Amino acid sequence: MSTAFFVFAQLAVIAYAAVGGVFLAFSDFIMRSLARTGGHGGIDAMQTINREVFRWIFMALFLGLAAVSLLLMAIGLTQVGGIAGVQIALAGLTYLVGCFLVTVVFNVPMNEALARMNLSSTATRDYWTGTYLPRWTFWNTVRAGACMVAAGLLLLGLTGLVRLPGA
Repeated sequence: MSTAFFVFAQLAVIAYAAVGGVFLAFSDFIMRSLARTGGHGGIDAMQTINREVFRWIFMALFLGLAAVSLLLMAIGLTQVGGIAGVQIALAGLTYLVGCFLVTVVFNVPMNEALARMNLSSTATRDYWTGTYLPRWTFWNTVRAGACMVAAGLLLLGLTGLVRLPGA
């Protein structure tokens, strides 16, 4: 494999881990903290977060990694081959299914539902505590794990391609 591919793939490992770290922070302590705010503070904060997430840095990583994942799948299966190629392809597939698809199918619809709700409504509070917090956090944890597994699989695949001196 070319040096350009190794640099590209190493940057993808870092990007997978960075996106996974954002999701991990939410699952580990941000959502728990928002749940413990008094009144409607957590709901208001999450509505604001869901609007601000569209800033270019996070979205460029999140959406860009979908395209990168497709490319890694193609390269892993057609140009690399062997166990390393399968690991590289699985890294891309893991991100696409476990992070990108989960986001589109589960997290985004819950975010959109929350965005349409009135802060002072009892129904909003019930949705927040009974549905949004447990389900959104569960699927977010899936996303965090998928990103970390994708980073690990890609790293394993790259390691399998490197021939160490004397080995």
